[in-house]
Amino acid sequence: MSMDFKRKLPIPKEVKEQYPLTKEIIAVKEERDAVIRDIFTGKDNRFALIIGPCSADNEDSVLDYVTRLSDLQEKVKDKVFIIPRIYTNKPRTTGDGYKGLVHQPDPEKESDLYEGILAIRRLHTRAIAESGLVCADEMLYPENHRYLSDLISYIAVGARSVENQQHRLTASGIDVPVGMKNPTGGDLSVMLNSITAAQHSHNFIFRGWDVTTSGNPLAHAILRGYVDEFGRSVPNYHYEDLNRVYDMYQEKGLENMAVIVDTNHSNSGKKYLEQIRISKEILHSMRHNDHINKLVKGLMIESYIEDGTQKIGEGVYGKSITDPCIGWAKTERLVLDIADLL
Repeated sequence: MSMDFKRKLPIPKEVKEQYPLTKEIIAVKEERDAVIRDIFTGKDNRFALIIGPCSADNEDSVLDYVTRLSDLQEKVKDKVFIIPRIYTNKPRTTGDGYKGLVHQPDPEKESDLYEGILAIRRLHTRAIAESGLVCADEMLYPENHRYLSDLISYIAVGARSVENQQHRLTASGIDVPVGMKNPTGGDLSVMLNSITAAQHSHNFIFRGWDVTTSGNPLAHAILRGYVDEFGRSVPNYHYEDLNRVYDMYQEKGLENMAVIVDTNHSNSGKKYLEQIRISKEILHSMRHNDHINKLVKGLMIESYIEDGTQKIGEGVYGKSITDPCIGWAKTERLVLDIADLL
């Protein structure tokens, strides 16, 4: 019934000094961040794909996957802008299960948060250096953001976190796009309120400091479907749903109307192969409605080297140990198809 304070962890400044960024990495991030900003403000009409494993569970296979994306990016660079998902912490509905690299650098060993902090910084650094792409992560723990604040180019706030005050206020002090998912119950007004909060300036306590933020105009919506009162998955990516979100944005008067559609989770009912069909349906809606075309900035897709999922310890290289993902062959075909359909 108490907390056991095991050891004092290093502050973000110390970790950044231990793992500094090269001039080359800084230059790549600045260049690609500018493109991402232009996509979300409508200055660049390329389509964003935030794509990658459900969880970054293994450094070697994640880097293998990201470098494959780098080659694919070159083939579709005129129409598609790829942002690899490197999700290093995972929300757990019941609190049980694999919580991500920050908790367990080795999923088969006990939690080690000190090594986890170093592991997530090393992985994100290597991903940029070896692929030339900048990456996305989920902000599960707002106080951990500073460990990676100079590395991450896109941040998602999950369906379970979007109502949390600290997530909203921290997002208001971040200078890259932060996507706010609709909550698991599906109330879109909660998501829009979260975006409103993130776009405003705030004064609050963060990591023991009195801080004031400037507001983040790049905060935006992520539609991921929801679960109804009977526990059934209900999608919210259809034409009518996107039209409704456009109208709600208009009513709120928010800056930079933007939506990313998550093609998995409750939108697919966790039937991961449905992501292929869902992606193409969204593009169809965009072609038939100018408002939707301007609103939807991209997709979020769960993808890895191998199809499906496995249990921890099975040892299949490049196969998810959390939610199932589409494998590389299907991923490559889907990204090329998306580019052709745009």
